[in-house]
Amino acid sequence: MTDLRALPSVDKLLKTHSAAELIASYGRPLTLDALRVTLDEIREEYTSKKQDEIPPVETILTWAGSRLATWTQPTLYPVINATGVILHTNLGRAPLSAAVTRAMGAVGRSYSTLEFNMSNGKRGSRLIHAEEVIQKITGAQAAVVVNNNASAVLLTLAALANRRRVVIARSQLIEIGGGFRIPDVMKQSGAKLVEVGTTNKVHLADYERALEEEPIKLVMLAHRSNFKISGFTQEPELKEIARVAHEAGVPVVDDLGSGTLIDTEKYGLIHERTIQESLAAGADVVSFSGDKLLGGPQAGIIVGRADLLKKIKKHPLARAVRADKVALAGITANLMHYLKDEAEREIPIWRMIATTPEQNKSRAQTWQEELGQGKVVAGESAVGGGSLPGEMLPTWLLELDIPKPDKFLTQLREQNPAVISRTENDKVLLDPRTVLPEQEGALLVALKNVLK
Repeated sequence: MTDLRALPSVDKLLKTHSAAELIASYGRPLTLDALRVTLDEIREEYTSKKQDEIPPVETILTWAGSRLATWTQPTLYPVINATGVILHTNLGRAPLSAAVTRAMGAVGRSYSTLEFNMSNGKRGSRLIHAEEVIQKITGAQAAVVVNNNASAVLLTLAALANRRRVVIARSQLIEIGGGFRIPDVMKQSGAKLVEVGTTNKVHLADYERALEEEPIKLVMLAHRSNFKISGFTQEPELKEIARVAHEAGVPVVDDLGSGTLIDTEKYGLIHERTIQESLAAGADVVSFSGDKLLGGPQAGIIVGRADLLKKIKKHPLARAVRADKVALAGITANLMHYLKDEAEREIPIWRMIATTPEQNKSRAQTWQEELGQGKVVAGESAVGGGSLPGEMLPTWLLELDIPKPDKFLTQLREQNPAVISRTENDKVLLDPRTVLPEQEGALLVALKNVLK
């Protein structure tokens, strides 16, 4: 049995070529920490009789290197989405276009005009960025970008209805992902909730009575992002609600949740009220996400009447929820795709939505031939991300009959890049719709590695 005195010192380990390589990769302080922790672990195992021999110097350095690799491994990294869920919230929602990533990288690597006025050489405002292109696309009088749509709702209510009454239908007192509840957000903003109607039926007269009975500051609508109410239901149109609210001199705020600039019916999906339609129907302020059906980076966008947006921009909370330079650059570049009428060609999520079942079938058949196994079967893709709840797109899948499908999925997640897929009826299913073309080669390599 070897004596503990045979355990090399940290100084001795540091003089080796392997330690020099670790220091070059990870820095001296972190390498020292890894060596000390590794030596402590060996001492503990040796003392507790879990280990009879002191490992060689190179083995100790290898263990320290593994520890350093684990410590410095990022927790956020790219994966291949083969689930068929286009806006997969857990996988980062919308993948970005090449133009968007270039724009974000450019301002991230350099100084920028974030708050600098190039005309007079003095301080400018970050609020101007993206506003003009949003105005052109939507026809809104004014716009502002914040860090997400939850912030957009909170800021709008805080700026326009603090400690004042806001009317909202009971059918729209929703909770979406992450525990975001409309009643709680309204409470945090200082607004006082006035509920009208019932869960399944809301009449225009409900709004009229509320507007007549109490002093009201706002009427609000909230999109039911991730569920549907069906059966014995009724709800007035936004245009009708806006009319009675405006007759009472009260503005209307429409939280669209995901928000879209493109008619979803064009792709065989249920019609989702567009941002332009909301404004045309009489909404005075409209808020929506930048990273869902818009297909850009995470952001919340508020558009509407100039006088109301002026109050929103000047509210103290606006600074707390403002977007940074990288997000503003990405949002602007993404909106340019809509302005140039190239969204379906350039924005990845719209390319995926527009992909035909036949195109997906062709890709699935190519995968089948490349792997030499599997079966191409009909299936469905989901839009996801709390957008168009329950709406599915027909697709074709590669089905793999694997003895232990859950273990297979685990092994796919261990590949580099990791592949995320799903199972159904004990079969592994891979949907071409959500696999980016540039990732197809890596997907096939990963599948071959696991299958063999």
